[in-house]
Amino acid sequence: MANTPHVEKHFTASETVRDIVIGMADGLTVPFAMAAGLSGAVDSTTLILTAGAAEIAAGSIAMGLGGYLAARTDAEHYESELKREHHEVIELPEREAEEVAEIFREYALEEEQIQSIVSTMRKHPDKWVDFMMKFELGLEPPDPGRGRKSALTIALSYIAGGVIPLSPYILMAKPAAALNVSIIITLLVLFIFGYIKGKFTGTSPVKSAFQTTMVGSLAAAAAFFLARWLT
Repeated sequence: MANTPHVEKHFTASETVRDIVIGMADGLTVPFAMAAGLSGAVDSTTLILTAGAAEIAAGSIAMGLGGYLAARTDAEHYESELKREHHEVIELPEREAEEVAEIFREYALEEEQIQSIVSTMRKHPDKWVDFMMKFELGLEPPDPGRGRKSALTIALSYIAGGVIPLSPYILMAKPAAALNVSIIITLLVLFIFGYIKGKFTGTSPVKSAFQTTMVGSLAAAAAFFLARWLT
């Protein structure tokens, strides 16, 4: 009888995909809510488009810079911990050896096996440090270009998302009519985006789609009715 190959399915979304999700999610929601709010307060598509363009520019820069700083912080944290582990392997080898042993005891290995592993690891300090970084601290070497890539990906994704809810205001003269079209287009895109995000993250695509759509709807509704109330 032929054996059926075993296929494991895990979350394999790259950091780039995560950056796209971050940028698109905010890019779709924030300009959408802002345009909806202004539509409830003013009767000028020109004003709404001007404010929307300014918001997209500022938002994309802020989000991109946030992604860059987050990546830089991760890299600096990794380097700091790497130096500390190198120091401890040299200056406090017995304590570090015991920490390795404790990690393997959690996997119910025999003490003789553990001591053999520890003894071998002590002969290779670089591998020892690498092991401690991964299994004690849960840290992986960062991509040197991660900061720039993250900043660019998030910023461009934010811009792409922000253009969608504003596009009806470019083609239509009346804010009220443009708002109705913007709602339909943006909620549809939010639903599709949420579904795709769910597929990547391993959660229920339908649940993710409804959650993403609900967040965008609530933000836009709150901005619209607050603007109407204040004016």
